[in-house]
Amino acid sequence: MNPVVKSILLFVLAGLCEIGGGYLVWRWWRNGGFWVIGILGAIILVLYGIIPTYQAAHFGRVYAAYGGVFIILSIYITPQSPQ
Repeated sequence: MNPVVKSILLFVLAGLCEIGGGYLVWRWWRNGGFWVIGILGAIILVLYGIIPTYQAAHFGRVYAAYGGVFIILSIYITPQSPQ
C-alpha cells in the first residue's frame, strides 16, 4: 500500500476512535447509560492510543498532525446543536 494512503487511513481511523470512544464514555457517564457503553468506549480509546504507533513518522510530528485531523473530523462528524 502507498505510504501516504496508509498514513491518511491511520489518521482517519485514529480520529474516529478518539471521537467515537470519547462519545461513548460521555454517553455512559453523563447520561447514565448502561455500563457496557462505558467499557466499549474505553476499549475504543485504547485502540486510539495504539493506532498511531503504526505511523512511520516520528512521534512528535505524528502527534501534531493528529491534532489538525481531529479538529477537521470533529467539525464534520459531530452533530450540531439546533440554533
